[in-house]
Amino acid sequence: VCFHLSEKVVIMLSFTSCRIAPSVGILRRAFSSLPDTMKAAVVREVGDADALKVENDFPVPKMGAGQVIVKNEFAGINFIDTYHRKGLYARDLPFVGGQEGGGTVAAVSDEAAAQGIKVGDRVAYSVFGSYAEYTAVPAGKLLPVPEGLGLDVATSCVVQGMTAHYLTSSAHADLIKEGEWCLIHGVGGGTCQWAAQMAKIRGYKVIGTVSKGKESIGQSLGCDELIVCDEVPGTSYEDYESVDIVGRVMDVTGGEGVKCVIDGIGKSTVDISIDSLARRGIFISFGNASGAVPAFPVLRLIGKSAYVTRPKLLDYTVKRDELVWRADEIFGWLKDGKLNVAVDTTFPLDDAAEGHKYLEAGKSKGKVLYKI
Repeated sequence: VCFHLSEKVVIMLSFTSCRIAPSVGILRRAFSSLPDTMKAAVVREVGDADALKVENDFPVPKMGAGQVIVKNEFAGINFIDTYHRKGLYARDLPFVGGQEGGGTVAAVSDEAAAQGIKVGDRVAYSVFGSYAEYTAVPAGKLLPVPEGLGLDVATSCVVQGMTAHYLTSSAHADLIKEGEWCLIHGVGGGTCQWAAQMAKIRGYKVIGTVSKGKESIGQSLGCDELIVCDEVPGTSYEDYESVDIVGRVMDVTGGEGVKCVIDGIGKSTVDISIDSLARRGIFISFGNASGAVPAFPVLRLIGKSAYVTRPKLLDYTVKRDELVWRADEIFGWLKDGKLNVAVDTTFPLDDAAEGHKYLEAGKSKGKVLYKI
């Protein structure tokens, strides 16, 4: 796959190639040269952003069968990481934060070596524990990164790009067809920048919501209709009560509503999302940026025989071939200039808490990363 990330960078990539026989001696030397401890951003007690503590003596993970050890250069910061940190999604304590990284292979198991993976390969991945100098990664979760492509950009594609892909290609269960309307909240943020562009690629008509401070981003995405909201005082978040979004949606769709809502906002938008649906439309709730969606009676959906789903990425990349299919489509669209990747800002890992605060304040206008 050839991909075009900007006017300055053109890359050649194949996810199914790169089969180079490793040197056993090199592998052994690499493994033996790994330190016993590393720097990592660790959660020992759930809580606010300051619960994410940087430790300089956390044990380097052990490499299991079929795994490699990746020396990380970047780690992606995603909203799901904040849910783990707060305890909204339970994890065993203590744990290293993050689930998206990019770097170079530092050690390879025999099983991974048999697949052609070698020390020094540049890779990106999505597994738990990426806020650290080293991460143990199953070989089947690795995506090779070609020379000439920045690891910051490659890391940015793994969670947000894959999430947007399954949201626009699979999570709607084909209840939306080409030429029909969808509503995507928060298109000025990271994941839904991707989702708005991918929805257009798939032929859907897109209504996006965006805050005034991110309006220029929303305008760049090709949405058919953009609903611009005021900002919640003191934040960069949309004030979803500042505009009659349901009324606007009904005006745009001729009173029918949308066949699909992609909603990563959560508590502030659940009523808007359900009320904006067309008959037999689907509400895809994939995030909790404003707080968790409260429980509601299933009878709430009877008015239009609506559907609701609460998906997660891991269930849409279960097998290697599905992971590669999604990656190939994403990088193919990048090559064709149909997708744009925006790396907003990068924090040093030593400022781990500040990265979470920045994301949770709604300040991001693209991907937010840690530099390891």
